[in-house]
Amino acid sequence: MLSVKKHISVYVILPAIMLGMASCGSKKATPAKEETTKHEESPNTVELTAAQFKMADITFGAPEQRQISGAMKVNGSLDVPPQQAVSVSVPMGGFIKNTNLLQGMPVKKGQVIAVLENMDYIQLQQDYLDARSQLEYAVVEYERQQALAKENVNALKTLQQARAAWQSLQAKEKGLKEKLSLININIASLEKGNIQRTVNVYAPISGYVTQVNVNLGQFVNPTDILFRIVNTEHLHAELTVFEKDIPKLKIGQKVVFTLANEGTQRTATVHLIGREISPERTVRVHCHLDKEDTQLLPGTYLQAMIETGAANVKALPESAVVSYENKSYVFVKDKTVDSTHFFTMLEVQPGNREQGFTEVTFAKDEPKEVVIKGAYDLLAKMKNSGEEE
Repeated sequence: MLSVKKHISVYVILPAIMLGMASCGSKKATPAKEETTKHEESPNTVELTAAQFKMADITFGAPEQRQISGAMKVNGSLDVPPQQAVSVSVPMGGFIKNTNLLQGMPVKKGQVIAVLENMDYIQLQQDYLDARSQLEYAVVEYERQQALAKENVNALKTLQQARAAWQSLQAKEKGLKEKLSLININIASLEKGNIQRTVNVYAPISGYVTQVNVNLGQFVNPTDILFRIVNTEHLHAELTVFEKDIPKLKIGQKVVFTLANEGTQRTATVHLIGREISPERTVRVHCHLDKEDTQLLPGTYLQAMIETGAANVKALPESAVVSYENKSYVFVKDKTVDSTHFFTMLEVQPGNREQGFTEVTFAKDEPKEVVIKGAYDLLAKMKNSGEEE
């Protein structure tokens, strides 16, 4: 009986010991799994082993104050001053009898660009000659009444009526003469009895025809625009600058611009700065071209850089700033655990660049240890880690 109890005890104790050993083994495996999970990289974190850190030759630095010349990138177009763009109209309507203008044709100031005819032109000239004839009679009559008044032959009322008639006809003659001058009637020829049925329209400035809005036989009113003429000798660059950049503008600043239809860089100088903000929160900046070119066309789109001068800003070496998915980032030192180095990627707003340095602005507190050498290696490591996941 005693031997049987011993055998039973052995069979009971052995499984218990084996179960305990198995449970101990499972408890030891759990921390290893936790440790593996602990070292998994987050989307904006990169870790390097000691060997990788040495091979990448990581160098740290901090943002520093530097003098960097600023430049604003803006858009705009070529334009002409108001006095260099003319809309041609006529003060008195008529039918287009002759014109040979086409868009793009050059014209000279004083050149005949159209001929108009209208019966009203004849009537106006007839009224002028009639008023002139009556005025001559009124002058003689007034002088005669003055002579009679000196001899007390006539009444004062008669003299006053003669003077009023003379003054009225004098005003009428002057008014008709000015109307005839507006429609380019030759007064000297008219006073000799030469009445003309047509009038000429002359080019008010030299330049190029940009619009032709009439054809032969068409009747035009004083409110109609017959032609548009533009003088391209004094083109300027009209730039659009956002409200936030207005304090950086000064008269005399240099501008480098490129036209949309060419790759040549041209230069200009800021001449005037607008004093009104548009509904789009922008202002207009008027720039004079340093070199005139009459072959340029008004309205041509351009991209420009306005040099705003040097400013004392926070900057990092260009090698510290990397681009990823159309944004700019820097890597900062996070921590070191068991010879493993951790880095965090922070987004920055880059500014102007000069002499190998880039102006940077951080969304939050400025970091003290930034990777200024080896940032591209960290970016490559982060991309590879993302692809593996």
